[in-house]
Amino acid sequence: MTRTYVITGAASGIGAATAELLRAQGHTVIGVDLADVEVSGDLSTAEGRATAAEDVISLAGGSIDAVIACAGISAPIAKTVAINFFGVTEFLTALLPKLSLADQPRAAVVSSMASLHPVSAELVDAALAGDESLALTIGDRLAATPETGYLNYSSSKRALSRWVRRESVSAAWAGAGIPLNAVAPGTVTTPMTSGLLASPEGLAQVDAAVPMPLNYHQPASSIAELLVWLTSPVNTHMAGQTIYCDGGADAVLRGDDIWSWNDAPRG
Repeated sequence: MTRTYVITGAASGIGAATAELLRAQGHTVIGVDLADVEVSGDLSTAEGRATAAEDVISLAGGSIDAVIACAGISAPIAKTVAINFFGVTEFLTALLPKLSLADQPRAAVVSSMASLHPVSAELVDAALAGDESLALTIGDRLAATPETGYLNYSSSKRALSRWVRRESVSAAWAGAGIPLNAVAPGTVTTPMTSGLLASPEGLAQVDAAVPMPLNYHQPASSIAELLVWLTSPVNTHMAGQTIYCDGGADAVLRGDDIWSWNDAPRG
């Protein structure tokens, strides 16, 4: 059965790998990116997101079976929050009425294992409150110093994973029979990371923050395969999960017990 997929960030990296895999399987892909795709759009602004969503709906014609949001940047600037959080959540929300008309609708987004890194709680709260103006103001303040600039990235991904967890069980998503999940990659070898990984200093910094004992740095295809499964009809009950496909980085950083938060105090 062929399906129609909408993929943001489809011109490069994980988005391009996912689009290539789906097309090879015979599916229709509507790519969204700045250029070299079916729909050109700037997801860093509210107007750009709305226009891109309208263009996608017009191009899709009948129905949209799945949306996969891969677009994102890792720069230590406020624009990272605009793209990584609002560019995902507002775009998905705009497509939700069309997506819900499909027989087996699905949605997935790309978060990051950086969601486990330190964040700005103030920025995460602003994002989850839907206050983009405040979020960008906080992001600009963080970007003013190298020590805090990275928090724009980790906070955008933490907020995104929390948004997925919250919205996935709502009437709009679960109530409409739409599994909504996130994938959190480790260090993926894409154009976005090539510069950082090119120097010994950058490589050491990355590996210290993202320890990957299983097979080390990963190709974009490793994430594409998982995104395709999550948005296929075979995924009927997984909802709200951020799946850490990260070479074991999550297990290294958080250890073997992530359940004790709900245990009774030991006497």
